[in-house]
Amino acid sequence: MPTILRIGPYRFFFYSNEDGEPAHIHIQRERMLAKFWLKPVALASSTRFSPKELRKLQILVS
Repeated sequence: MPTILRIGPYRFFFYSNEDGEPAHIHIQRERMLAKFWLKPVALASSTRFSPKELRKLQILVS
């Protein structure tokens, strides 16, 4: 899973073998994980991130 960007405590990465899924990005911080679709930017899933932090992440992805 190649890391493509680090912003503060966030690591942005993707898996190279997720066939059949629309373009998306994974974001990790400590034990928290989120997945955002890219077109249009929308939250696909999240584990342990607060709603406030998810809004911040969505802005970063946009």
